[in-house]
Amino acid sequence: MGTLLALTGCDKGAAADPAAPGAAHRAGPYFDVRGLLDGQVRQLTASHPGVEKRVSLRGGAPETVRVPQVKWADELQIFYQADINKAALRGAYAVDSTSLPGGAVRRTYRLRPGHDNAPVLRLDVTSQASQPQEIAATLRQDNTLFFGQKLLQLRLQNGRLSQYSASGVQKLVLFDTLRYHTAARVL
Repeated sequence: MGTLLALTGCDKGAAADPAAPGAAHRAGPYFDVRGLLDGQVRQLTASHPGVEKRVSLRGGAPETVRVPQVKWADELQIFYQADINKAALRGAYAVDSTSLPGGAVRRTYRLRPGHDNAPVLRLDVTSQASQPQEIAATLRQDNTLFFGQKLLQLRLQNGRLSQYSASGVQKLVLFDTLRYHTAARVL
């Protein structure tokens, strides 16, 4: 379970980071992932729900654990990586909208060619009546020493986070590949 904490925990120095949860920010031209997460952190911190997590590493059997008290800013820290509203990313994403059955709309933000340093390859936001229902982001990091790719998903019900997951692969030169999947349900 210690690895799960490493997957969802945050850096102790995050308070000085302008991208840290709760830090002041200005919404940009794309979906405001950070604003949504800040709102969820406030709402969940006030209501004190627990969480049930299922974790699987290296294809092993999944482990399930219930966590009755959650520090939500730390728990959701990994999802802040899906924020594409940064000045350096203006114009980096093509935006498409698709109408779905039942009146939902999916807005897809795809990384344009030539922006290889941007970590978010794709962000999908599915909304019903302008309220986000599901957020999915594909992120990657690739350099001479490390490769990583992950899929992050958030599901909201009635404006409240209900489920979230992170799955991916990490490969460090000279080390084995680590495949992981963690899924959580807010209680």
